Amino acid sequence: MFSLDDTIAAIATPLGSGGIGIVKISGPDAPAIARQIFRPKKGQSALTPRYLHYGTLVHTADGSPIDEALVAYMPAPHSYTGQDVVEIQAHGGTVVLQEIMREVLHLGARAAEGGEMTLRAFLNGRLDLAQAESVMDVVEAKTAAGLRLAARQLGGALSNQVSAARQKLVDVLAYIEATIDFVEEDIPLADMLPPMTGALDALRALAKTAVQGMIYRQGVRTAIVGKPNVGKSSLLNALLRGERAIVTDIPGTTRDTLEETANIGGIPLVLVDTAGIRAQTTDAVERIGIERSRAALAQADLALMLVDSTQPVSASDWEIERLVRGKPALLVENKIDLPGAHHPPADFLPGVPRVALSALTGEGLSALETSLVEQITGGEVVTGDAAIVSNPRHRALIARAIDHLEAAIDAQKAGLSPDLV
Repeated sequence: MFSLDDTIAAIATPLGSGGIGIVKISGPDAPAIARQIFRPKKGQSALTPRYLHYGTLVHTADGSPIDEALVAYMPAPHSYTGQDVVEIQAHGGTVVLQEIMREVLHLGARAAEGGEMTLRAFLNGRLDLAQAESVMDVVEAKTAAGLRLAARQLGGALSNQVSAARQKLVDVLAYIEATIDFVEEDIPLADMLPPMTGALDALRALAKTAVQGMIYRQGVRTAIVGKPNVGKSSLLNALLRGERAIVTDIPGTTRDTLEETANIGGIPLVLVDTAGIRAQTTDAVERIGIERSRAALAQADLALMLVDSTQPVSASDWEIERLVRGKPALLVENKIDLPGAHHPPADFLPGVPRVALSALTGEGLSALETSLVEQITGGEVVTGDAAIVSNPRHRALIARAIDHLEAAIDAQKAGLSPDLV
């Protein structure tokens, strides 16, 4: 059970070597603990609120120094958690931060549970639930577009839109309850449909953003597939702008799947480089790699199918085409820097966008990235300050709210009694 009456502490920066490491203390005893372990530089007052103080952290038992540090004190309620908060900025070594934590815990604080600082911010009214959930989205954002989306959530963009719709419904509910509870009063008639319809339109608009929001938050799993030696690993390296996968002229170099995340137009693209798929092989290890490639393709949200533009489409290409067909995909004609121009026939992945490129030289790579963004987002990208639903829980709750509101509107139009509405 969580209690707001005790004082908690946590290392707020990742463990490891670094220039700065932060220990955060929150709770009623935070300033008292800080005053016991912190010795400000001569001439400085002890923990003036909202000032950064320079001094030395010491062991309380013998006064021996732990580290030089900067300490800030933020009194309640004007802090992240809404409680008295002390931040200790020391050097970012694992041992020094653990030593500071050990001393803080010895003085009466307890180690915070995961996410407990943000939980206190929520329970104390500093953040609403949507904002609290967005804190981790900010931390884990994989692209600048994803960060902008999470920052809007943290700033209350989604909460403000939901609250506006909710207020319309609260007003309607108040009117309905008044007509039920005070039948003898002369309550003026009011048309309930406009506010209910307005709230419904607002929720539907939010619901439409959910697919796009989930893409920017979670990314799109993309399998790069093709027969051996068509340039799958070269394409992975080109999209990552680095040498991540081993590339040779020997067919079957890639024996297992390899995953990396690329930032394509602000979208986190989880690229899965797969072993070349072919019908027959006597190599037991390659067979396992091929089975994993098939599994990766089945689990992918999008497929990038590569063919060799210097060769006619082969039986192996057609076999892979059957696996890809029906899945969102792009057909990539690779090796356009080499002699030969063999284009797949029209019935090879019909209706799928085609891009010609050279993964080796980079020619056509920007066209592929543009096609990827269009294929994933339908040409729409995150812009402006509009709220976007990116959390599965929010998406489900908005869908439920829409269902209930549609039922209420239908009840009103059908002339049912106010309590049923």
